[in-house]
This record gives sequence, structure tokens and C-alpha cells, in this order.
Amino acid sequence: MPSLTRVEATARGAAITVESYQVDLDLTGDGELFRSRVEIRFRATPGAATFAEVKPAKLLAVRLNDRDLDPGLLTDNRLPLADLATENTLVVDAEMAYSRTGEGMHRFVDPADGETYLYAVTFLDNVQRIFAAFDQPDLKAPFVLSVTAPPEWTVCGNGAVAANPAPGRWEFAPTAPLATYFFSLIAGPWHVLRTEHDGVPLGLYCRRSLAAHLDVDADEIFTITRQCLDRFHQLFTERYPFGKYDQAFVPEFNAGAMENPGVVTFRDDYVFRSAVTDSQRELRATTIAHEMAHMWFGDLVTMRWWDDLWLNESFAEYLGTRVTAEATRFGQAWTTFAMRRKAWGYAADQRPSTHPIAPTEVADTDEGLLNFDGISYAKGAGVLRQLVAWLGDEAFLAGLNAHFAAHRFGNATLADLLAGLSTASGRDLSGWAELWLRRPQVNTLRAEVAVDDDGRYAEVAVVQTAPESHPVLRPHRIGVGRYAADGTVQRDEVDIDPAADGGRTVLGQLTGSPAARLLLLNDGDLTFAKVRLDPASAEAVPLVLPGLTEPLTRAVLWGEALDAATDGERPVAGLVDLMAAALPTETEVIIAEDVLTLSRSLIDRYLDPPTRSAALARVAVACRRLLDDAPAGESLQLAAARGWIAATTDADLLVGWLAGRDVPAGLKVDAELRWAVLRRLVVLGVAGESEIAVEAVADNSATGAERAARCRAALPDPAAKQAAWEIIVEDTELSNRLLEATAEGFWQPEQAELTAGYVERYFAEMPAAARRRTPWTADRVATLAFPRYAVAQPTREAAAALLARDDLTPGLRRVVTDADDDLRRALVARTAVAAASA
Repeated sequence: MPSLTRVEATARGAAITVESYQVDLDLTGDGELFRSRVEIRFRATPGAATFAEVKPAKLLAVRLNDRDLDPGLLTDNRLPLADLATENTLVVDAEMAYSRTGEGMHRFVDPADGETYLYAVTFLDNVQRIFAAFDQPDLKAPFVLSVTAPPEWTVCGNGAVAANPAPGRWEFAPTAPLATYFFSLIAGPWHVLRTEHDGVPLGLYCRRSLAAHLDVDADEIFTITRQCLDRFHQLFTERYPFGKYDQAFVPEFNAGAMENPGVVTFRDDYVFRSAVTDSQRELRATTIAHEMAHMWFGDLVTMRWWDDLWLNESFAEYLGTRVTAEATRFGQAWTTFAMRRKAWGYAADQRPSTHPIAPTEVADTDEGLLNFDGISYAKGAGVLRQLVAWLGDEAFLAGLNAHFAAHRFGNATLADLLAGLSTASGRDLSGWAELWLRRPQVNTLRAEVAVDDDGRYAEVAVVQTAPESHPVLRPHRIGVGRYAADGTVQRDEVDIDPAADGGRTVLGQLTGSPAARLLLLNDGDLTFAKVRLDPASAEAVPLVLPGLTEPLTRAVLWGEALDAATDGERPVAGLVDLMAAALPTETEVIIAEDVLTLSRSLIDRYLDPPTRSAALARVAVACRRLLDDAPAGESLQLAAARGWIAATTDADLLVGWLAGRDVPAGLKVDAELRWAVLRRLVVLGVAGESEIAVEAVADNSATGAERAARCRAALPDPAAKQAAWEIIVEDTELSNRLLEATAEGFWQPEQAELTAGYVERYFAEMPAAARRRTPWTADRVATLAFPRYAVAQPTREAAAALLARDDLTPGLRRVVTDADDDLRRALVARTAVAAASA
């Protein structure tokens, strides 16, 4: 089906103004289809022609003003509308199909109790899977929703319930003007908890089989919601503008959450059914804050087109982290941002598919979908943090509040926001925006240090560089930390001048100062830039890092070490040495978790099999030391246990844990940890289908089904691999989550010989598989199913041959382009190690 282009959206936006949507849905059908009726009132240029979008199973009737239109006029998803009047009414009746892909009206049957749940996902351009609409972000209008559903169900929408005129009938109050991609509802036998805060009704929803787990955490979720709401009301003069604030935890959700006004939807993995670490709780908190930030950035003021996606996601990412750190118990949220989110942003910004935070052109909605990445989220948030450091918080917030006042319930662009910020700060931000928002790629800041014979700095300079493909130097305000041998620290905030000679900024204020044991650029993580230590500081890191008390400083140092290894500037073996020295003494769970996660990708791909095995053995020892010393029953113990499980080859001890033997005191081997142990045993060839089946019966839940699918795909057995591959490339009936779990489990570094034949099959069969699926699911499966451990030149040659084709979906082209670039880096690193060993 055609993707809406910017040219088409601009023309339609100039021709029509939508006044209202009256939506009536009947959800009492046979389980495959539901009935949809929409009445759209809109104004138009007399005599103009345009089109509405709808993706029906069957189009039943169309009426425009006083005439019936032939349903056969529908071409793909477009319904042509000609000879428009000044005032128009379009009525479309259709049968629509439920989905299993997390798009449109998703239908889920809970394996735990057989109950059925529905939720609407209209993100990007999917409202047309539910009812006919003018599906673009700048045609905002109020929605009035009516729903017929089984009377024992609960139905919740963007607006408050206005009436229940009969059993099984819900009628909702009109909403404020909304973009079409914010329409949502949930329907089913939901478990509901309610309260109120500061005049705002609050609600939590989950399916009944998770009710006991939500009840345990409801107080924490409500508390975080109240704290975030209060903080946003302190920051913004515009109060929360959409009445009630419901939060629904829904099954098989694609994203982390979606900011539908009045009924925010979250993946129900956030209803924790097993023990979790504090970093997982923090992630839930930042997600709550992120979605609440969208109530202003995205919902109240909406981007005009997808080229200004950053006005939604960069601001929600920045404010979500900031408000979590300022208002909740998770005061180290910026440490998590430095470790996890910025690593995502740096990786995305260095790939061939990099793009500006605010591109000048996004041609269509397909391209818009591709830009929901680490650049629009993490890089944009990092750049905003730099902007706040430069402008000052008072001017920044004044500009935001002026922006809301000028564009409330409307649409805005980059130029609109910059105008408000420039007026509030008294600074012309056009040059800043050109360098930071309109140009892609990331700068590197390197420390150059000269020390005299007396142990004092003769000169300290910061050298800023940029890739040859994007030679743009930028202004940076950074912290410079000087860490002495006795543990004392001195910090300076300095400005890095992009116009300095050769990009070299001399820090004259440090000349003559005693040389520190370690000098750290971007201490405090204020800017978005890669950093590199001077050689003496790099050598000191293993000795200094374990004794540093500030988590954010440790996060910046770990990020530098991981990034240097990723770029091949330092060997992965050196990173493993650092892990052996510093990981056992780490006290911040997010740092321990992310060091293990980010390093594992490098160990698995940058090292040849014998070296990889030796490195994993050292990681397992470090994790075991951390596990033995961690406080019983606390997050760090669980994080260490997970790290050890993933790295160990001690099958006897793993089997013992499943049987309840030799488990460290305070560690509960619950459902999630059992699946982690079983997956490792499957990869090691110690457990098989019979053990998976037993565990799946014991954990008869949707999550259990996903974990079982991942384990089955990981079985070191030719028949199991063939069955998994057929699911990956052919199955269009399984849910999005089961497809992803299968793709995630298929490739294992230990099984290179077994899966060698599937490397070529990926490149031969994935194009057709991608075309059979919706873009979101197709791209996720293609990413997870890429042969990432086949680090060899023939894999890159196969990728190049695929990319030379002209029939790839945009999503598959980006997936393969970026994955191939990761292979390039891995090959460079292996070649460097081989050359050093020669």
C-alpha cells in the first residue's frame, strides 16, 4: 500500500480542515473482524478533490454529503473524494480485521485464562486500520467515540465515559483536538485500579492474569505518576490538558509505550511478575515520565510533519530523564542515560543510515518510521541537555512555555520552537540549530596532555574531530574532571570552540596545575560527543575506576572504554581486563548490567571462538565475584546472577539452580530466572525440547510462550533450526512477539557450524518475508534474524549483493545496511588483533 508523501499531505492540508470524527465501533463479532463506522465533518475548498485512507477487510458503504460512492473506488488504502463542498460530511462503514502485529486493533487471547483483550494502536498511519480518516499529523480534530462490546467488558478511550445507555454500550465525551495517530481505546475484562491527584483522575489497567502483580506495584506506579505530574506542573504554566490520565499495560505491545492522551498504553512487561532490578524499575519510571512529557510535546503541540519528529521524541526523552531524576527516588537517571541511551544514540549516529536530528526532508511515512531511532531519541535529548547548559534553565523553560501558549492544540515546526527559545534567551539559535539539528554524525573530543618535569600541566588541549563524510565541528560546553591519586577531584566547566585552530581548544586555565592521575573530558556528561582519554589517563583507569564514588563519572569512563573497543582503537581483550578489575566492585546496578550487555556484543563478534571462550570465562569469574559480594536479595545480586548465567559453561551448577541446589542466599530462582538458566543450558546442549515443554507447562503465560519460543529456536539441532527458520521467513499468523522471540533465539555464537547454511538463506529469503509483513514487524524480525555472528567477508559480500537490488523495502534496506556496518567494524577489529599477534 502506498505511503503518504509529504507533498500529498501538504496539498491535502491546504485543501481541507477537519472539524470532527464521530467513531462507532462494534467489537462483538466473530473474533476475526469488527464493524467500524465513522462520520467525518470537514471543510474544503469548493470543487476540490482529495482522498481519505482506510484499510478494511471489506468496505461496506461510503457516503459523501448527499451522494453514495462506489466502494469499488477504493484503491489500495485510498478512497478518492471529488467535487467537495465548503462543508462536507463523509460516512464510511466497513468491516475491519483484528491484528496480531501490534498495529491497528490488536486482539490477544490470554493463554493463562482464555480471556480476550483488545487495544488500538494508531501510531504513525494505522488509524486507517480501525476507521477511515485523513491520516496525517497536522489535520487535528476532536473525536467522539461510541463502542459496542460484550457487557462484562470494560472499555476505556481517550476521553471520559459520558454514558452507558445500555449494557455493552459505551459513549465517550468529545476529546480535545487530536492528531489521528493519538486515537486509542482498550476493551476487555481489564483489572482496574483508580485514584485521583491534583484534580486529575488516575487509572491503571492490566489483564486479569496479571492483577496480583499490578496490585503489588500499584502504589509505586501511582506515586511516580503523581511525582511526575507535580514536577511537570512546576516546569510548565500549562497544566495537564486532557482530563483523566489512565495508564494501560497491554499485551504484545511493539514499543515501550505510546502517548495517547487520556489513555497511555505500555507494554505489560512493565507489570513485573518476577524479581527485577532497580534499573528495571527505573526504566518503568522514566517511561512513565517520558509519556507524560508527550502530553505537552506531541499531544498539546504536535509536529506538522514527520521531519519534526524530534519535537516529540527528543524532548520527551530529555524531560523524561530529567523529571525522573528530579522528582522520583531514581535520582541517578542521568547515569542510566549516559550508559544505555547515549550508547544507542552514538551507535545510530555513526552508521551509514545516520540522519540529522531535524532533517529538512522526510519524503513519506515509511521514511518517518525509520527515524524512530537512537538519533531522534537519545542524540536529540543529549543535544537538548547541551542547549540547557548553554542557554540556562530559566531561559530554556521560558521558551518552552511561550511555545505551548502560541501553539496549544495545534501544530508547530522547528522554526516555531527556535523563535520561542530565541526570544526568551535573547540569543539567535539559527547557527546552533544548523550545526546540531541539521547535520548528522558525532564529534570526538580527545585530550592532549603535556606534563613538565615537575609533574605539572605544561599544556592541556581538547582536539575536536569529525568524520570525513560529515566534517562538522560544533560548540560544546563540557566538564573536565581531574582525579588525583588520593581520590580528590577538581572539575571545571569549559567551552569548546569549533572555530579554534584545527579544532584544538587549549585549556589555558589548567597550565601549571598539578597533573592529575586521570583527566576526564565531558565529566558530568553535558554534551553529545565521544571522548578519548590521553594515554596516561587510559592506563590509570583500571586503578582509578573502582575507587570513584560518583556513578555518572564511572558511567562516562565505562562508555569511553566500550566505545574505544567498538571503534577498534583498543582491543576487546583490554576491555575484558577492565571488567575483571572493576566490575566486581561496582555498586550501581545499571552500570553493571549495561557493561555486561554492551561488552557481550563485542566479545561475541570481535573475538575469534577460542579467544571468545577465554574472555567469557573471565567475565563469568568477575560476575561470580560480584554475585558473592552483593547484598542478598538486592538488585545487584540479581544483575550479577544474570551476567553469570549468560557467561558460564558450568552446566552442573546451572542444573542445580533449577533444582534449587547451591543457590546463593537471597536469590530467588523464579520464572524469569528459570527461563534464563534454561536458555543457557539449551545453548550449551545440556537441555532440550523435553525440558522446554516442562517449563512451558509450569509457566502457562504469554511471557512463558515467548521464552519457550526463544529457547526452541536456540536448540542446537538441525530440525529445530529448520522449524525456527520457517517461522522467521514464512509465518504470518503468529503474533509479533512470538516471531521476534524466535528470531532472537536463532543465531548463537556457539552454533556457527550448525547455522552456516542459513547465512545465505537470510539474504535470499528475507526480502520476500519482509514484504509479507507490516513494516514494524518486518523490520524487527529482519534485525533480530540477521546473521550477526557470521563475521566473515563472504557475509559482507552477500549483504552488498542484496543491497544492490531495487526491490527491498525501506526498512529491510536500512536493517541490512546498518548490520553490515557492524560486521565491518568486527572484521576490522579481528584483523587488527591478528596483525598484532603476527
